[in-house]
Amino acid sequence: MAEPRIKSARNPLAQLKRVLVVEDDETLRRALARVVRQWGAQVSEAGSVAEGIELLNENPDLLITDVALPDGDAFGLLELAAQRRPAPVAIAVSGQTSTEDAFRLAQVGCRAFLEKPFDLERLAERIERALSEAPKLDALVAASVGRTPMRELQTEVRRVMVEQALAKAEGSRSGAARLLSVSRQAVQQMVREREEELGIPVEADQPEE
Repeated sequence: MAEPRIKSARNPLAQLKRVLVVEDDETLRRALARVVRQWGAQVSEAGSVAEGIELLNENPDLLITDVALPDGDAFGLLELAAQRRPAPVAIAVSGQTSTEDAFRLAQVGCRAFLEKPFDLERLAERIERALSEAPKLDALVAASVGRTPMRELQTEVRRVMVEQALAKAEGSRSGAARLLSVSRQAVQQMVREREEELGIPVEADQPEE
């Protein structure tokens, strides 16, 4: 496999802090980890679904996982990753994946899929694109038709976006507002609505330093 060139500090790859690689092929896993370290990120390695789930607690920015692993497929791992705040960008690789599996990967938030064998330069390009571009929501939205009323879906989208923005901004509502391109007051209102929905006592907003 050809290894990608080391990226500049302006590249999205250089902004990664921690990456989780889940792959049972030790040779490939080490190759992936070596490339990621060239980008300047810390790497955690796992060879199974169970190990990968445990290492999600380290809050990686990026998850690279094989679909087929010794103790099962990676769909459960990807679902748990998508529920984390902040949720990592997820990339899947596999020697063989059906059309149905590819659709399921999109549904659980996987941003890109590569078939093995693949070139490490191509993997880096796909990851860079996933970090730079907004995700396509077609599969998620299409799967909701007939199952979730449109208004509930809109509410859920707002909830997830606010939670993710707050997590990325380390709790700063001003920082979350910048990520969402809305006012701080709008973020405060959405947080207040969520707290009321959960029955959490609503406290007066405190100015941020």
